[in-house]
Amino acid sequence: MTELIYHVATTADGYIADPNYIADDSIFLYEGDHGSDFLADIKEYGIALMGGKSYELGLQDGMKPGDPWPLAKFANPELKHYVFSKKLNIDSNKDVQFVKTNAIEFVHTLKQTVDQKIWLCGGGHLAGSLLDHELIDTLILKVNPVMIGQGIPLFGASKKHIQLKLINLKQYNNGVILLKYKIIYK
Repeated sequence: MTELIYHVATTADGYIADPNYIADDSIFLYEGDHGSDFLADIKEYGIALMGGKSYELGLQDGMKPGDPWPLAKFANPELKHYVFSKKLNIDSNKDVQFVKTNAIEFVHTLKQTVDQKIWLCGGGHLAGSLLDHELIDTLILKVNPVMIGQGIPLFGASKKHIQLKLINLKQYNNGVILLKYKIIYK
């Protein structure tokens, strides 16, 4: 079965965005020596998954409906995007498919039928649902040296108990720490 990797930026207190879904440079460090590693990692993925709210943030930042996430497109022009939303009414195209069906069933089937690394790049709610159904294999956290006290949790409302096996740890000059874990489900 294909590996699904949740590779995401987070605050030190476990939020992927503030309460208003803002995840800009007021919270996260986008400049620094970790950036080139992140772009190199994106090249390793064949598929990107994201929740509808994450996609909507791109639209608010000037992305056109149906466009792939610009940074991902820059780093890996071949990356296929799947956006999970029942409310977005945007036509799918060769780069971005909008999925309105059950995300769990879709991802389970995707993991069994593709031979490419799958990158879950955003959506705490989607991540929590996939975690609850034991579909995430690896967790890569780009932990930023900031705490915001409230916001969008890394795994939404999930209360799933898991064990993490540390695979790799890297510290950058700007204070960002990259943690890579294998998820062990009980």
